[in-house]
Amino acid sequence: MYAVIKTGGKQYKVAEGDVLKVEKLNAEIESTVELTDVLMIGGDGAVKVGSPTISGASVSAQILSQGKGPKVISFKYKPKKATRVKKGHRQLFTEIKITAINA
Repeated sequence: MYAVIKTGGKQYKVAEGDVLKVEKLNAEIESTVELTDVLMIGGDGAVKVGSPTISGASVSAQILSQGKGPKVISFKYKPKKATRVKKGHRQLFTEIKITAINA
């Protein structure tokens, strides 16, 4: 069984036991969160599609860790001028493990 969920402005196809990194969720490590924006549930030859979400469906996930991604450098300059701007950014993420898909 699999599901398509939406979190952090992105969509993910998940199944039980999957580990993935999503945008930061405000929750403690080792706690359980319910992701209620389920767009589609499939498996066993049947597919259920929401419009836009499936009411009553949720996905349970356990928080494994919180962290920061790799540094991304943004460098802007204008040739033959004294204009140089260097910025760095590290995106926050939450690593989760899917424990159950509740249809």
